Amino acid sequence: MLNVVDEFTREALAMRCRRSITADQTVATLERLLAERGQAPEHIRMDNGPELTAHALRDWCRLGSTATAYIEPGAPWQNPYVEAFNGRVRDEVLDIELFDTLAEAKVILTDWHAAYNAEHPHSSLGMLTPARFAADWHAEQQVAT
Repeated sequence: MLNVVDEFTREALAMRCRRSITADQTVATLERLLAERGQAPEHIRMDNGPELTAHALRDWCRLGSTATAYIEPGAPWQNPYVEAFNGRVRDEVLDIELFDTLAEAKVILTDWHAAYNAEHPHSSLGMLTPARFAADWHAEQQVAT
């Protein structure tokens, strides 16, 4: 699984489920997010998996002026938002579902992803859902400019 979480809004921006995920597929996911959101992130925090340390992703970050923040092996506290998110995915989906096919896993995870953003309030966001918090913040930014 490739999970992309916005550290500020706590939104799950992407959840990709495949038998394996390459660096090129990771870059394609980031490109899609960039096209949707219109702006590259200031930094990307990631573990040291091969799909996240490959030249394709390093080049994407360098060309897009996105800094990288690698997590040391065995140091999940350096990535608390994604680790908490991954723990929730494990507890609420992976530990209770039995997938017969990859397609079934994708459907279940897509549904959970939508519900997570739209229905799960976070205490760190004033008990707003990630989607509501992000919408309110973007509206405030529009008014401020």
